[in-house]
Amino acid sequence: MTSRGGRRAALAIMVATVLTGSAACTSSSGTPAKGARSASAPQARPTAALRAAERATRRAGSARVRSTTALGTLMSTRAEGALGWTDGTTGTLTITYTGGSTADLMRGLDSGSLETRYLRDAYYAKVGERFARQLGGRHWIKYTYDYLATLGGGSGAMLTDAMRNTTPNRPVRLLLASADAHEVGVEKVAGTATTHYSGTVHASDLAADSGLRGQLTRAGVTAETVDLWIDAKGLLVKKTEKADTASGAMNQTAYYGDYGVKVSAEQPPAGDTEDFRTLLKKRGVGGPTS
Repeated sequence: MTSRGGRRAALAIMVATVLTGSAACTSSSGTPAKGARSASAPQARPTAALRAAERATRRAGSARVRSTTALGTLMSTRAEGALGWTDGTTGTLTITYTGGSTADLMRGLDSGSLETRYLRDAYYAKVGERFARQLGGRHWIKYTYDYLATLGGGSGAMLTDAMRNTTPNRPVRLLLASADAHEVGVEKVAGTATTHYSGTVHASDLAADSGLRGQLTRAGVTAETVDLWIDAKGLLVKKTEKADTASGAMNQTAYYGDYGVKVSAEQPPAGDTEDFRTLLKKRGVGGPTS
């Protein structure tokens, strides 16, 4: 594997982790979500129901997650695991590359499926043996949030925000800000009765939520569509997010369950870990934009 290949693979892991946790991407179309109300058929915004869902989901503290994400021809992934958000994001996900040019790259490195661990100050990804040989025998790559936040062009801060805000109440907050958020109807998801809500979120809708607005504006986001399925307890059961991006169409579907599950993630051994910053320096670059 060339030095360039190693950098590309390390960046692919970072992008996949960001997309798995938080699918806020650049959109130029601003197309309303399927089922969105028209201007001639006004409906009351479901503000109270969405606020109750945001509180219930946030208070739950943890959940099991499974998701699929596609980004143009670049990559498609499948992820499964458990995440907690009581004191920063913690937990473990297994991310599998299922398609796209990135999947071909990662499979060639014996790293088509990765264990990722979220801790408060960093996240870690475990690579396969072929990739590990390029890391001096180390099997883990460490991505420190503070370092990622220093990367150029605003992308680093966006990546850090996204990885630190992987909780399921985030899409609820997005839909709360949508000017056309509306109830679609009652639907069953995996046998659970839910209420389906939908809307289009524009960055300009987020004036009252500086955190989310900052994430979108730093990424150059204009709009994305969000659909949520919420159960009788106010907990998010399913979400979809869609946008058009410079890399192609982005689509993500995630399912949440077993709220309150015990979550843990141990820091990998230091001797078996390569820091992302060190990896870039060894390859003569200062960051992804270099």
